[in-house]
Amino acid sequence: MVREVETSGVRVDERGFRCHSRKMKRRAWLWVVAGLMVVCGVAAAQDKGYWRAENSTAKSITGDIALSDEKMSINLVNFTVSRIRGLEKDEAGALFDADGGAVGSASLYRLSIPSSRTFLRKNTLCGSEDTQWMVTYVSGRSLRVVFFSGQKPPVFTADAIANSTDLCGRFGYVR
Repeated sequence: MVREVETSGVRVDERGFRCHSRKMKRRAWLWVVAGLMVVCGVAAAQDKGYWRAENSTAKSITGDIALSDEKMSINLVNFTVSRIRGLEKDEAGALFDADGGAVGSASLYRLSIPSSRTFLRKNTLCGSEDTQWMVTYVSGRSLRVVFFSGQKPPVFTADAIANSTDLCGRFGYVR
């Protein structure tokens, strides 16, 4: 038997009212959780997916690339990558923007591409050095990638970048 409650002169099915209230709360929480998952997923995976070569360096050496959580594909050859950390805004600014106004997100990756591996037009990424590090920077629909050689992680200050002998090249891509 359903109990009816009178509120402000209107009869309401008490069970239905409580049930509707719970559904609304549950639905609101589901939207909050779904929104957080989307925001966090986008922030963590902005550089993932297929990217078309945009600048002359990318067009002449790598061609289009694809990135996933554990691998990178250059010219249909897969390489294992491991994300080390996200870069701070000032670090990304030192590497990608001389005035420090970087507005995208950047990540440092560890990888190993031998110097003997050639890509388009028999070009290599780091000349006679093995490629050990990759930094990605996503802003809008563009991706910038910088490769480094050397066993130690690169230092991301304006002076260190300007004097680096391990910086191999800068590549530009778009979606």
